[in-house]
Amino acid sequence: MKERLQKIIAKAGIASRRQAENLIRDGMVRVNGIVVTELGSKADSAEDSIEVNGKPITNLEPKVYIVLNKPKGYVTTLKDPQKRPIVTDLLKDIKSRVFPVGRLDYNTEGLLLFTNDGDVTQRLIHPRNKVLKTYLVEMHGMLTSGEINKLESGIELYDGFTAPAKLKFIKKIKDKSWWEISIHEGKKRQIKRMFEDIGHSIYQLRRIRFGPLELGELTPGKYRFLTDQEIRELVVSA
Repeated sequence: MKERLQKIIAKAGIASRRQAENLIRDGMVRVNGIVVTELGSKADSAEDSIEVNGKPITNLEPKVYIVLNKPKGYVTTLKDPQKRPIVTDLLKDIKSRVFPVGRLDYNTEGLLLFTNDGDVTQRLIHPRNKVLKTYLVEMHGMLTSGEINKLESGIELYDGFTAPAKLKFIKKIKDKSWWEISIHEGKKRQIKRMFEDIGHSIYQLRRIRFGPLELGELTPGKYRFLTDQEIRELVVSA
């Protein structure tokens, strides 16, 4: 979206709008390598290269970090050809354009991080950084010691072996049991496929932790901004 240059410069924190106007008049601003001196000139900060005093503007928008408790029945995408509800429908009154970090399946619930910080996003999702994601699994029956060992050692799926997982028993009520499983990969429907491979179907799957972030008491469909401490921990962990 095109905006007046003085507004873009002010948003970047380089100068006030009045000072930005003086910089433009003095020929200190370039757009795509061309000096611009007209105050009515506009540019698209997402598409154009803008320089002030020979330095490119990079911090045009403050970084935003949001945790959403994704409910079932939403797809983790910005547009769906099938017209299903998308996760960004749940983000009300968010002026910044944010993107989901990774994805959760249509029927998977839980912690989904949104941000406009591209560097942190890439570090969080890159396999070499091995950022742990922890899920709460509700299933029928119990896992045997052999099945636990198989999940923790790695399972061969059609798209390759899974990396070792971490399992923790939570509770058992009647014919159902609850487990925590932590992985650092992101294969499609990975956890459901892992359990299916050992003969178990999952009733519910909810992500409760992502790196240092925890879902906590956030109710389905609700979101919150990260605290300063959480942001620091997230940046360090990525």
